[in-house]
Amino acid sequence: MGMTIAEKIIARAAGVETVRPGDIHTVTLDRMMSNDGTTHLTVDMYYNKLKHPRIADVKKMVFIVDHNVPSDSPKTAASQKKMRDFAKEYGIDFWEGKGVCHQIMMEHYVCPGELIFAADSHTCTYGALGAFGTGVGCTDLLYAMVTGTSWVLVPETIKFNLTGKLSEGVYPRDLMLTIIGTIGANGANYQVMEFCGDGAKTLNVDERMVLCNLAVEAGAKTAIFEADEIALEYLRARGREPKAVFKSDADAHYVKEYTFDLSKIRPVVAKPDFVDALAPVDEVEGRRIDEAFLGSCNNGRIEDLRVGAAIVKGRRISDHVRFLVVPASQKIYLQAVREGLIDIFIGSGAIVMNPNCSVCWGSCQGVIGENEVLISTGTRNFKGRAGHPSSKVYLASAATVAASAVKGKICTVDKL
Repeated sequence: MGMTIAEKIIARAAGVETVRPGDIHTVTLDRMMSNDGTTHLTVDMYYNKLKHPRIADVKKMVFIVDHNVPSDSPKTAASQKKMRDFAKEYGIDFWEGKGVCHQIMMEHYVCPGELIFAADSHTCTYGALGAFGTGVGCTDLLYAMVTGTSWVLVPETIKFNLTGKLSEGVYPRDLMLTIIGTIGANGANYQVMEFCGDGAKTLNVDERMVLCNLAVEAGAKTAIFEADEIALEYLRARGREPKAVFKSDADAHYVKEYTFDLSKIRPVVAKPDFVDALAPVDEVEGRRIDEAFLGSCNNGRIEDLRVGAAIVKGRRISDHVRFLVVPASQKIYLQAVREGLIDIFIGSGAIVMNPNCSVCWGSCQGVIGENEVLISTGTRNFKGRAGHPSSKVYLASAATVAASAVKGKICTVDKL
């Protein structure tokens, strides 16, 4: 029996020829990342709990400050200083204020075939480049940092065969919310979501990131695309080479298979308070909003900003709505400046912010108050995720978010 892409990556990292779902293997990691959400805890354990503290390979480590940038309190400032000082002491690659961690990793580090652990649940984003990325807790990150290794229980893989092409005005965000709404928030628990088919080849790397990023919201261990020519060109443009390029074997085993025709996907939202509470936008049209958010590691890239700017150009944001526009990285921010997108957003009344996690993280800039309603391109809409426990979060595409910001109510672009 053959192996899937994910199984081949694990086998390579374990130094064995074959792995099967349910096996447990010790693996050598290619890269590790930690952000300011928990790095201070890892640093405390490193200094206070280890008898012989050491870092196995500092070249594999990346620290990124992105959750609370700039710091929002003396407590946050202290935890970030601890992270900053540790990185300086050991010579760890350190990024602060440059963008959301997963965007930075994709722009500068991730390569096909790599096995990457990071202390953030949306590390599955890296599957857009044919890498196996998964989130771990700070204790597991510490072990990996000190030994360069970890262990993996080989997950089963679900195949998602994508056919057709997305219609105009429909986006990968609509597709992935539809997939999660179909299989459920527990539909891929500790499994790999592998995206393939002719429809997958119509998506560029930024669009593939949308699907892989949200896979954890279906419970997945990770998600992955084959590193095809589209992915390899993305890599070449950034001066990087793949670690290894894997394809799933024709006789690889999949625990389930689904087929989604991209041409049949329509604009949707995830209603409060669950990511799989799927509804067509029409079903919630007219719901008054207080805030709109365009950004995050899922939808803060240049194409998202282009879509949003095209919608608000020549229009004004509703006077009762706060519209936060947050590029996912400084590179994206500068590109948006060059293209005049920032001028358009500011001219419409939007609030353009520095690259960071913003209200998607829910504990820094832009949190919403009691009974307020947010429509967001963020990753989650759990109760209290974006602020007060009584607040409500709807998840949608950049187009639906921008249109709703103008209307002051949830709507699609054609209703403006």
